[in-house]
Parts: sequence; C-alpha cells; structure tokens
Amino acid sequence: MIRFDIISAVPSLLQSPFEHSILKRAVDRKLLKVQVHDLRAYGIGPHKQIDDYAYGGGAGMVMKIEPIFNIINHLKKQREYDDIIYLTPDGTLFDQRKANQLSLKANLILLCGHYKGIDERIREQLITQEISIGDYVLSGAELASAVVVDAVSRLIPGVLNDETSALTDSFQDGLIAPPVYTRPEEFSGWKVPSVLLSGHKAKINEWRYDQSIKRTKQRRPDLLKNH
Repeated sequence: MIRFDIISAVPSLLQSPFEHSILKRAVDRKLLKVQVHDLRAYGIGPHKQIDDYAYGGGAGMVMKIEPIFNIINHLKKQREYDDIIYLTPDGTLFDQRKANQLSLKANLILLCGHYKGIDERIREQLITQEISIGDYVLSGAELASAVVVDAVSRLIPGVLNDETSALTDSFQDGLIAPPVYTRPEEFSGWKVPSVLLSGHKAKINEWRYDQSIKRTKQRRPDLLKNH
C-alpha cells in the first residue's frame, strides 16, 4: 500500500478526484491511502494566516514557513516518510519513469504550492523532491497532486483489474503506445488492420512495436533519443 498525505490550502479541491473510478477502488481495497490535510488548520493567529507579503516587495503573496513546518513536523511524528515532495512549476518534470520510482515508496507527503510559492527555507530544509507536471502555471498545485497520485496508483499491484495494462501504457517503455481497435471489425468501410485479426501473437507484437516507433517518431521524436 502507498500512503499519500497531501497538504493543501484549499483541500475541497481534492474531494472529487479520489472518490471515483480506479482511485476509489484502490482506496476501498486498501491498496492506497490518501489523506488531505488543511494547511489553514495550522495557520497563525486568530485568522489562521498561511500567507504574507514577500520580503523585498513585489506582487503576490508567499506561503508562510510556520504552518508548513508545523504540519510536516506533526506528520513526521506519526510515521517515517520516504519523500516530502513540493509540487511547483520549477520542479523536475514528472514523467512515467518518475511515476515508476514513486510507486515503490510507502509513505509520501505532497505539498501543494499556492500564490507565489512557499518560503524558500522550507524548500532548503524539509523538501526532498520537487516535481512539476508541465511548463505552465496553475492557480494551485492541487490538480498537480491528483495527477501524481493517479499516475503512481495505477502502478500498484492489484489496482488495475489487468495488471499488464499499466505495462503497455504510453511512455512505459519510452515509446508512445500503438493504435488500438475494438469491435466491430469493419465500420463504414473502415477496417481493423488484418494482422490484429490473425491470432499470430508474434506478428501482432511486432506490428505493435513498429507502430509505436512510427507514432513516436511522428509525434514525440525527442523520446527516441533515449530509446
């Protein structure tokens, strides 16, 4: 089982992603544990303040050091964590290889950034990994945390009904997945490639590999550099 503790300034944004489909089944089967923590519960003063103006001026607010330190310290007293991950646009780009690595962990903290980010001292002293899901900026990292949890969770044995399914996903072998087809065999004159109907497993695998190479070359030639 993998446990994710997600620290968020807006925890309500994460109610839906974990209550449906594959992730819900994983939670119900006790293969996955997702606990969302409200950072504001650890806020400072009567108004539970979690942000403040940046030293040196400039637009935007910065997430305060004390609430983040206090909640992480509280969680670390309960269990040992493999990584404390900060989700931020300037982190390492999240990919399938990273998802595979995280799927081998047991306990992970995901800290969702907001505003102009968090006090740099937290990044320097407590964060062990920084992850970005793309070269763009979101209003907050809650959606990014859901992406990470989803991508990692499907790799946990038992989460998918067919455990070989995750092994044939795009990027799992460094290539884009080949085209897929289902019934009917012909529709409006559009036919399924005959090799897929042949029953010849070796030829089907060869066709799929060739199609993966072709599609990757057309759509993501950068991936072939490392293949």
